[in-house]
Amino acid sequence: MTSDAVLSIRSVSKTFGARRALDGVSLDVARGEMVALIGPSGSGKSTLLRSIDGLQTIDNGEGFIAAFGDKLQAKGRLTDKVRKSRTRIGFIAQQFNLVGRLSLFTNVALGSLGRIPFVRGLLGQWPKETKLAAMAALHRVGVSDYAGQRANTLSGGQQQRGAIARALVQKAKIILADEPVASLDPVSARKVMEILSELNATDGLTVIVTLHQVDYALRYCKRVVALKAGKKVYDGPSSGLDRAKLIDIYGPEFEDVFWEGAPA
Repeated sequence: MTSDAVLSIRSVSKTFGARRALDGVSLDVARGEMVALIGPSGSGKSTLLRSIDGLQTIDNGEGFIAAFGDKLQAKGRLTDKVRKSRTRIGFIAQQFNLVGRLSLFTNVALGSLGRIPFVRGLLGQWPKETKLAAMAALHRVGVSDYAGQRANTLSGGQQQRGAIARALVQKAKIILADEPVASLDPVSARKVMEILSELNATDGLTVIVTLHQVDYALRYCKRVVALKAGKKVYDGPSSGLDRAKLIDIYGPEFEDVFWEGAPA
């Protein structure tokens, strides 16, 4: 793990039956970077993000995943550092992962459960600090007016902004965003990406975001990592991704990731 790396991945593989979802992936992410993970469907992007968060174990072997200087996974098993690290890693999913019957405020306040007794959270007995933090986070992402509404009555963009606010209340230092804009209309998608970019630039949060839309990767992320069939095939500046490299990465799917004005 390099001295400035907040996240280090070494020779990580993951097999599902006969399919190798990750194949010897290594990666360092420095504190304060905003990194786009791109690649065709099934390339291993989501598998890698879920492995970083400890939502699934990697294959037994020499590979490991470390964050904040501690190994989270090694030899195919989670370590005792995973629980501590999860309080500092926020995970934002494509389908928002909010509890639909609860208010947006309550969903956001749930981000504090790693720091307050679980029973207090279960009963909705939020400390003043949590209440203030939740409303401040909702205001920051532009949905404080909907704090009292049930999550399942909100639009996809509003729910995704709520998920980001929950990560802020969690006081996450790393945000893992797995296809956060895949279910959103273009206007909502741009707003979510702008919020993630602003949190990275202003708060110094480390952001790793999987994206199908290459234009978003190029626009919002200075660094891009591309996976193909479980292997890392590109790791460098977004400015280095030209049409030839994208065709190599996506193959027959490459037209799906181009847009008017894409790199020639």
